[in-house]
This record gives sequence, structure tokens and C-alpha cells, in this order.
Amino acid sequence: MTLQDKINNIKSQFADAVKGLSLTKKEVSDIKNQFLGRKGSVAQLFNEMKNLPPEDRSQAGKELNILKSELSTKIDNLLHAAADDSTSSLESSIDPTLPGDFIPVGSIHPIEKTIQEIKNIFGAIGFNSVYGPEIDDDYHNFEALNIPHYHPARDMQDTFYITDDVVLRTHTSNTQIHVMEEQQPPLRVIVPGRVYRNEAISVRSYCLFHQIEGLYVSKNVTFAEMKGTLEYFVKSFFGQNVKTRFRPSYFPFTEPSAEVDVSCIFCKGSGCKTCKQTGWLEILGCGMVDPDVFLKVGYDSEKWSGYAFGLGIERMTMLKYGIDDIRLFFNGDVRFLRQFR
Repeated sequence: MTLQDKINNIKSQFADAVKGLSLTKKEVSDIKNQFLGRKGSVAQLFNEMKNLPPEDRSQAGKELNILKSELSTKIDNLLHAAADDSTSSLESSIDPTLPGDFIPVGSIHPIEKTIQEIKNIFGAIGFNSVYGPEIDDDYHNFEALNIPHYHPARDMQDTFYITDDVVLRTHTSNTQIHVMEEQQPPLRVIVPGRVYRNEAISVRSYCLFHQIEGLYVSKNVTFAEMKGTLEYFVKSFFGQNVKTRFRPSYFPFTEPSAEVDVSCIFCKGSGCKTCKQTGWLEILGCGMVDPDVFLKVGYDSEKWSGYAFGLGIERMTMLKYGIDDIRLFFNGDVRFLRQFR
């Protein structure tokens, strides 16, 4: 058998090896070893060149190099087109006639649902949402809001201190000070965000919770205007049949101040365990901005007036959805969260 016959025979064997097969990379690698490996068919032909006459070896070498190049190109193409074993195995295990697997759909956290709803309610009457630092200095969190070091109101807010002058904010009112320092009135903003207080964790309290503060500053702002705004909010959030009442109260940064109650949404005002048989539920605090606060941010209290209010998001969410344990918001239990799809 001549050298050319042997070359043709190897080409024929190679064609048979790859004919009609959907090869994996492992199978192509095996074929490569069979024909181009150190002990493969082509290598054996190169070894036989020593038996040829010296004058024929040069031409034989050229022909064998051409064969090796052709087979290498074809094998590279096969490797490029071949599927991984894992992919091939996976595809072979798929039955396209079977129904697909159920993929659970996520849900928006109830706290976020409430925040978005409140933002939409106030956004409809011109309130812009702004955000401020959760780590702030003592001045913006307390001093600028008429709460100096000796003020008893500090005892009502168990504070996380990072340093003597830096705290985790205890309310989002700190952002109101930042806003007024940076913007000239008139302004109308709400401030949603996380706040922190060093409180024992229980059914009704947590060391982390969420608030939304509101602030409106303009000329000739009245308490009656604030009352109308908050009544609009309550009816938009809880429904048109809910009643409101304003009770005199005290906050260091507003004067006069009030707390707002709504008729119990569970017993409709007749008295139940949730409202402690009073028929009313407290939801927020509010009041006219104290002139001393305007003085600290450089506003002329003779020219400008305004009101502020603040409410707890967790409390609003618990009332709206009938949730009786604040800890459920932070446990990450998917069984609880799935209810809010």
C-alpha cells in the first residue's frame, strides 16, 4: 500500500468517525487523540517515513503535513460546535410536553406599600419627597428642633450615640432642618425614612422603624389649613367614613401642637380591645412650626409661618392591614410577606 493510499484511508476513517453524529466535546477530544495524538494514525505514518528512500521523504513529509493540517482544522470546527457533556445531559432530561415549574412571584413589603401610598396621597396636593441622613449630628437631630441637652424631651427618645455629637437619628425631623437650611420658602415636603431608638423589642416597639414627616412653610399658613390637609390624608388612607379629632399636645418644635386620632377602624368607634374601649386610635402628631426653629435656619418668623406633622409607618400599616405584632415586619418570614402580593 502506497503512502497516498494510507493517507486516503485515514481520511476515510476520520469521515466515518464523525459522520452523522451530534458530538460532545469529550467525543471530539477522543477522535483527536485517535488521529492526531502522539500514538495516533497520523503520527504512525510519520514514523514510517524512515523506511522510505531518502529522495521520497521530502514529498512524503509535505503530504503528511497537509493531512495533519486538514484534520486539525476539522477537529477545531467540531470542538467549537460541540455541546458540553453537562448541557447535552440536561437537554436529554427535559421533556417539553410536561407543564413548567411554578416560579413564586415576589411581593412588595407592606412597609414599602404604605410609604408609596402615603407619598402618592401627599404628592397629589403638591408635597415633594425628600430624604436626609440617617446618621446625623446632635445639632440637627435635637438642638435645632428646640431640644437642648437639658431638655426632658430627650428622655422620651432613647438615642443610639455613635460619638458624643453624632447619633442615629431618632426622627426624620432632622431632614426638615437640612431642607430649610438649603432652601428658601415657600416649600412643601414630606420626609420618609428609617429612624432608630434604643428601645426594648416587643409586640409594639422595635429599635428600628419608619416615619414620614411633613413640612409646609409659606405666608399666612394657619392651623385650620393643617387640619384640612390631615383630614384629607386620613380619609384618603383609611376611607371616607373615618372621623378625626385633634387633641392638644406638646412637641418642642411646634407651638401650638396637637395629636390626631381617628375613629377605630376595627369597631367603627363603638369600643374594642384595639382602641381600649375608647373608640379612637392615635395616628400622628402635628403643630405649627415654632418661631425659634425658623430663627435657627435663618427664616423670618414675622414673614413666614408653617406647620409640621409626623407619623409612624409601622403603626399606619398595622392599623390598615390588621397586623398585631410589629416584629413581623422585620422577621423576613415569606409566609407573612406572601399575603401582600
